[in-house]
Amino acid sequence: MSETDFSPNEMMTIAASRALKNTDVCFVGIGAPSAACNIARLTHAPDVTLIYESGTIGTAPTVLPLSIGDGELCDTAVTTVSVPEMFRYWLQGGRVTVGFLGAAQIDRFGNINTTVIGEYDQPKTRLPGGGGAPEIASSCGEIFITLKQSRRAMVDKIDFFTSFGHGEGGDHRERLGITTKGPTLMVTDLAVWKPDPVTREFTVVSLHPGVTRGMVQAECGWTVRFAEAVDETPAPSGIELKTLRDLNARTKAAHFGGKSGEAA
Repeated sequence: MSETDFSPNEMMTIAASRALKNTDVCFVGIGAPSAACNIARLTHAPDVTLIYESGTIGTAPTVLPLSIGDGELCDTAVTTVSVPEMFRYWLQGGRVTVGFLGAAQIDRFGNINTTVIGEYDQPKTRLPGGGGAPEIASSCGEIFITLKQSRRAMVDKIDFFTSFGHGEGGDHRERLGITTKGPTLMVTDLAVWKPDPVTREFTVVSLHPGVTRGMVQAECGWTVRFAEAVDETPAPSGIELKTLRDLNARTKAAHFGGKSGEAA
């Protein structure tokens, strides 16, 4: 694949990475959020501070971690603290500017389900659970979300309320006494979304190259709102694509011995 030919997943990861600033202190989720955060660190934001739930601070992994307990995180961190210190001092203490999360299910107000699909007592699928995500969603300065679009993932009503976004919309967070901004950005493989300033419903502000409004609606379980002026997401640059592909190649070699079909 050439530098002018990129996949929807590459576009999503790179577009998400651009949201991070060099001065951010970011609480990183595993999977797509981790890829985006590390691409930011390896390109435009070399001084970003990446924090993982296991207590690693200022980590700079050479490959993407399989989990928060991956030794790569501790080996490359500036320091590692206990989980209680991580949550009580760093997270609840207001020292984290951004939380970067993924989602199994999400609704139009950025509420996230990572617990079960279906009824809780008899679920169709039992998911990994919330972990630290509920606390991240309420305590970080703001939340960025990244996920692949599908009608199964982007639903009118989530099956389980794991992490609070904007609740019922509007000033719901403020009414509950939550002082942080909540979800301010969602990047999918098709578009960039931001919450409406009044209703807090996620609205498409940018379409990725080659993507139409109809394509976005087809992979979303609610009626999509589009901004008055919808931009086109800038295509990945050569350096962004090379950095991402090199990272994925190192990860594949480290975790799977370079076997095809098992890349991170």
